[in-house]
Amino acid sequence: MDSISATKGKAYPPGVHVPCLTWFSNSADQEIDWDLQKTHIEFLIRSGLDGVVIAGTNGEAVTLTTAERSQLVKTTREIAAQVGRPNIAITAGTSGQCTRDVIAETRVAKEAGADYVLALTPSYFHFAMDRNAIVCFFEELADASPLPVLIYNFPGVVAGLDVNSEMLDRLAKHPNIVGVKLTCGGIAKVARVAAQYEPEEFSALAGQSDWLVPALSVGGTGVITGVANLYPKVCMQIYDLYTSGKVKEAESLQLKLAQMEWGFAQGGINGTKWVVAKLRGYPMESCECRRPYPKYDNKSKHLWIMQVVEQLAAAEETMGSRGANGADQEATCTA
Repeated sequence: MDSISATKGKAYPPGVHVPCLTWFSNSADQEIDWDLQKTHIEFLIRSGLDGVVIAGTNGEAVTLTTAERSQLVKTTREIAAQVGRPNIAITAGTSGQCTRDVIAETRVAKEAGADYVLALTPSYFHFAMDRNAIVCFFEELADASPLPVLIYNFPGVVAGLDVNSEMLDRLAKHPNIVGVKLTCGGIAKVARVAAQYEPEEFSALAGQSDWLVPALSVGGTGVITGVANLYPKVCMQIYDLYTSGKVKEAESLQLKLAQMEWGFAQGGINGTKWVVAKLRGYPMESCECRRPYPKYDNKSKHLWIMQVVEQLAAAEETMGSRGANGADQEATCTA
């Protein structure tokens, strides 16, 4: 594998990271429900997850102000210190539509206590964003960012713009670009990244947990998954089983998770928030997305998503906490 500059930014931590949901009050201005937000952040950090992503897609990044993003990062860092995990990796999402604004977002994230930034391709002028424009955006961002950059490849929310393998190969050589989150389902991209770069140089993470085992099998280093907002232990169990050599057990649990994750995929962000609030006992009045994202208020949809998602609740409850070596202390594959 080609050597990367010694100035390469710190490697993105392997394992399971969660794009934290953002909870809003049921009021005209839909301010953040900070009491519920703190409760949820503490739940995620105490679960043993390897990292928390603030202001990602599941966190409704495009609806948040700069001040809100900053406070969410600060609050996460404060709670992490309070519960004894001060060094948990915190990644801040960016959603600006021009390079200048995204660079500014990275500086705010650094000041607030983030360790990394997760950057989407600006897409408002998608008709002008050819391959060279996309690559130049990430390189200019990485040149100026005070934090290591994780590329966020999610064509579904950026008008179909895709960072392909050739573009990733070029971007991986930048000393301040440390990896890519692939919400495009690009398993072949994971393999091509792993074939060319050590994880310490540039890594690829699955963007959904329903293909975590396939990603790990071809050199992926982990996942950033919304499912971990509800079932963090199941997600970690799959990762820990696979990386400890218990491949068959990991595959078995992966299949169960894939069935359940269909509920998250079809429910959307509003369905995800509804079912997480329902199963975790959160106030249902705070589970709506910021408008104009529609409410998840169809009773037949409620029944369907509960039937699909609830099937892993018992498995999550029976799993013990992660041990010091990263493996569950009371490992189990039952579901």
